[in-house]
Amino acid sequence: MTTSSSDCAALMPISDEEFELLRGLIYQRFGINLTEQKKSLLVGRMQKLLKRSGYPNFKAYYEDLQNDQSEKKLSELVDRVSTNHTYFNRERTHFDYFSQTALPAVVQRLRKAGEKDLRVWCAGCSSGEEAYMLLMLMQEYLGSEYPQWNCGLLATDISSRVLDIAGKGVYSEEKIQALPQALRNKYVRPAGDGQFAFSDALRKEAVFRRFNLMNERFPFKNPFHIIFCRNVMIYFDAPTRLNLVNKFHKFMHPGGYLFIGHSETLGRQQDLFKYLVPAVYQKELTS
Repeated sequence: MTTSSSDCAALMPISDEEFELLRGLIYQRFGINLTEQKKSLLVGRMQKLLKRSGYPNFKAYYEDLQNDQSEKKLSELVDRVSTNHTYFNRERTHFDYFSQTALPAVVQRLRKAGEKDLRVWCAGCSSGEEAYMLLMLMQEYLGSEYPQWNCGLLATDISSRVLDIAGKGVYSEEKIQALPQALRNKYVRPAGDGQFAFSDALRKEAVFRRFNLMNERFPFKNPFHIIFCRNVMIYFDAPTRLNLVNKFHKFMHPGGYLFIGHSETLGRQQDLFKYLVPAVYQKELTS
């Protein structure tokens, strides 16, 4: 009991003003909507960082964030307030739909048009599990034709920490166990110390980049055929979600597919995408 009381006493308090300042900054920069109920979560997750860095209070930390031109500290903040929980084959029905329906339909349209430029974006890729799943399924579907296509995959996230993990493509045996055996045998090799690594040939097909979905302008020159943005919009309020969906629509080919998390919805306010199956939508095909 003595240790528990001491730990409680050691917690740095946060005033209503400090919470509002940080909540406003997080919303403005990342679109994450921290409700009043998340105040204790913010305090709990930021304690060690503030004490280790020598901030006397949350106000001093906020002021330092305002002056952070490199955004390194902002990246560390969003790392702590968001949950980068993911795993291979998560929401498997999406990968089934991708490989059996969406990908074949897109490839067929491209072949018909005499094109071989397939553009897939994994937005909010976290530590890379989703990105590697998509790449493996793309290579499995195209088979020996894959080298003839301009494929690959863009995978972005706001967190530099998880992008570093994704770029290395090395995962524990426990994580790799979730992969279908056939894919595991073909694309993964032991890397020592109970770790497993994706082949260099697969890793080089992924482009991992830090990118903030709240950026006013998206820098993409060409639209995407398929966008995965799963379990990201759960952090956003309705106006932020709608704004992001509008941008996805703008940077997507007609007939393109948008995958979101099963716990998410585009809402009734949008009429840009047609509902297909749970958490999968399509941009209307132009005639």
